[in-house]
Amino acid sequence: MNWSVLILVVAGLVLPCATTHLQAQVGPDGGVSIETLSLVDRIRNRQIPVAIYADASHRERHRALAIISHGYGGKNSDYSFIANFLATHGYYVASIQHEIPGDEPLPTTGNPYEMRKPSWERGVQNILFVIGELKQRRPDLDYDHVLLVGHSHGGDTTMLFAQEHPALVRTVISLDNRRMPFPRTKQPQLFSIRSSDQPADEGVIPSPEEQSRLGIQVVKLSATRHDDMWDGGTDDQKAEIVRHIARFLRLKN
Repeated sequence: MNWSVLILVVAGLVLPCATTHLQAQVGPDGGVSIETLSLVDRIRNRQIPVAIYADASHRERHRALAIISHGYGGKNSDYSFIANFLATHGYYVASIQHEIPGDEPLPTTGNPYEMRKPSWERGVQNILFVIGELKQRRPDLDYDHVLLVGHSHGGDTTMLFAQEHPALVRTVISLDNRRMPFPRTKQPQLFSIRSSDQPADEGVIPSPEEQSRLGIQVVKLSATRHDDMWDGGTDDQKAEIVRHIARFLRLKN
């Protein structure tokens, strides 16, 4: 037997990913490094690209983990204005690329909830896998206060995660999820920023009475459309979104 070949094969099975450093950006409180991880979930035979945002000035802290899920058809780099803000406030931010080449497109007919739920479920599995990988790589992080942020389809994914795995997440921020109903629970804490033009399906957003009883917060933006809630929005629109996130998380803006 060629042992050198065997060693290479085994190494390929054990090593979960490759890491490539892309660039460095400067936030208001220091330098935010941006790194890409190409993780491989071998059980599902699926590649999961992840963009990591971390502020070197918080390296000595026990940082909480934040996970960002992009909207359908988007990229994990499309919400850098949120990722950079969270990183400069001590979060270790993992922005997941949920859609990869070869994935089936979302159905355009039928009940949106039923047709899209399999994609949300795949996103939930992606998030679980990334959390598990990071626990091995970064055991120093605070996994008791995980924050999930998601826009549109990614917001639906975060709401499904909160429903199925409430013990694994402390806080959820949804940017205009429209299909997946909010869990009607006090834990995790739920906050949703709504656009000016895209209403949610009936039953998705809790009633005012439910919001008050469960501590769920919902804010509607008067001048930001659904398709503006990413890096492509104006500076004023992004600043308003960040202000609401800062207020909810009690961070200095």
